[in-house]
Amino acid sequence: MDRRQCLGAMLLAAAATIAPAAWAQDSYPSRLVKVVVGFPAGSATDVAARAVAEALAKRLGQPFIVDNRPGAASSIAAKAVATSPPDGYTIFVGTVANTINAAFADANSPDPAKDFTAVTMIGSVPNILVVNPSLGVTSVDQLIRAAKTKPGEIAYASSGHGTSPHFSGELFSAMAGIKMQHVPYRGSTPAVTDLLGGQVAVMFSPASTVLPHIAAGTLKALATTGAKRTPLAPDLPTVQELGFKDFESSVWFGFLLPVGTPPEVVAKVQAATHAALDQPDIQNLFRAQGIEVVKSSPDEFARYIRSETSKWVKVIQTAGIKRE
Repeated sequence: MDRRQCLGAMLLAAAATIAPAAWAQDSYPSRLVKVVVGFPAGSATDVAARAVAEALAKRLGQPFIVDNRPGAASSIAAKAVATSPPDGYTIFVGTVANTINAAFADANSPDPAKDFTAVTMIGSVPNILVVNPSLGVTSVDQLIRAAKTKPGEIAYASSGHGTSPHFSGELFSAMAGIKMQHVPYRGSTPAVTDLLGGQVAVMFSPASTVLPHIAAGTLKALATTGAKRTPLAPDLPTVQELGFKDFESSVWFGFLLPVGTPPEVVAKVQAATHAALDQPDIQNLFRAQGIEVVKSSPDEFARYIRSETSKWVKVIQTAGIKRE
């Protein structure tokens, strides 16, 4: 082997020692990235994902296209991403629905804590505990007393079996030691319609859906379900403030990647997403949609996902909820 061949071999050997993740970091993204949403276009999750995807495309120089794959409470979309190559080119918008699915130990639904790599939270929509004024209660304490007086007679609506509003009601009932009758609907809109009409008396509803009715006085707000007060209704106490320690239930969403995605790619997506969430236009859009901006590290998001799944397992066991 002459000196030129020897030098070439040495350069190739040196290149081979460079970690594949480093190559991924330098070149990522070099082509289109899909952002998979498990809900229809127009949902809060979809609106948030599209806004962030557009900002990521501008920042990272490649198209970030939202791919809506609704169905089975986001399980269809989750499975599609979990089995995708772990290269950063397929991002999943995980939500509270995926932790509820995991709590049911559904073999057909990927576990967001085990089958994905957490990247960052993006946003959260707190639920608001609202009642029809005809119920005659103006506080959480009064609602609890009424429910204890008439066990199982007060009906609460939700946007569907196994949804965050449903589980908010079950978590509250378990912690308050009461029994209310769950009435599931196909979405928040028909549920709120019947709540306004008095067919049901109570609902834990996403804030954006009921704030106009609260302002109009057609619904009475009792508390919010987040860990802290929402800027959307700063005068409204949290359920935690009213004595229910660690009560938290909201519609949250964030970015997940398939297990095995290089850490450098995860870090790049996280940094670009946080920069996008700092943009005033995105913050204004989120505010208009009733979404609170939430940013986290991968470790923080992973811990939160595990805690959410554990919480819903307890709710399922306590309430005896069966998978429909």
